[in-house]
Amino acid sequence: QVQLVESGGGLVQPGGSLRLSCTASGMFFSRNAIDWYRKAPGKGRRLVASITNGEITNYADDVKGRFTISRDNAKNAAYLQMNSLKPEDTAVYYCRTIDRGKVYWGQGTQVTVSS
Repeated sequence: QVQLVESGGGLVQPGGSLRLSCTASGMFFSRNAIDWYRKAPGKGRRLVASITNGEITNYADDVKGRFTISRDNAKNAAYLQMNSLKPEDTAVYYCRTIDRGKVYWGQGTQVTVSS
């Protein structure tokens, strides 16, 4: 059974940084792309960043230049480095993968950007 576990969320002041982690089990991690999504209060879940198994990355326009997605296949982990955080980045952040045609989500980690 594939499991994804996010960690690293918390409360940070505007302009601050956080690094989210997504640790996977139950799959051949290096074969799968990993996506980070977020869900802000009152809004739908949106794709923030993605990284393919070949480490090609893609970002939503509003996080380009501030967020960096990466992966460490030896640790079965993916990361989202978030810099220059803004209040509008406040959301629950989820990692997602597709393994053998089935979509898996983590439980999410809360990021709150506030002074």
